[in-house]
Amino acid sequence: MRSLNEQSNLMLKRTVIIAIFAAVSVVLSLIEASIPINMGVPGAKLGLANIMVLTCLYFLRARDSLMMVLLKTLLTAFIFGTFSSFLFSIMGALFSFAAMWFLLAVGRKKLSVIGISIVGGIAHNVGQLTAAAFYFRTSNIFYYLPMLLIMGVLTGIAVGIAVRYLIPALSKLELFEGFLTEKD
Repeated sequence: MRSLNEQSNLMLKRTVIIAIFAAVSVVLSLIEASIPINMGVPGAKLGLANIMVLTCLYFLRARDSLMMVLLKTLLTAFIFGTFSSFLFSIMGALFSFAAMWFLLAVGRKKLSVIGISIVGGIAHNVGQLTAAAFYFRTSNIFYYLPMLLIMGVLTGIAVGIAVRYLIPALSKLELFEGFLTEKD
């Protein structure tokens, strides 16, 4: 059993990590928006902020990670956007979060971070298309799905590679001590 002081310190660490990850994800979104990369598919982008989402899922509990996802999405919507961009972002983020959380919950030791990231990338695109179908009131938008699935795989690989290196690096920092071995 942890003492009250240890519990308080752990809660503070979680809050700090959530805030840092949300801030870094917003910065990554800003960087990505300033890089003129044409992915060849309307709406497709690298998804650099998802590096922080997946990393957060590895270190923290699901509810902490969900808080980070919501903060990131709200902050980037305030910076970039319109209601429709917020709707697409939140649906993509929630689909991706749910898919990656589920895979980590059932197969953390069996699945690679790159595989989990690929599923997250694909789920993000499916979430955005679902939002677009509701927003535009047409299912014709799903004609983009094959191209977005390919983009989800490619960006998922890139994000997964980054996370594969980031997790061990962060694990060496005192702030993250004990978070990979203990999920309470």
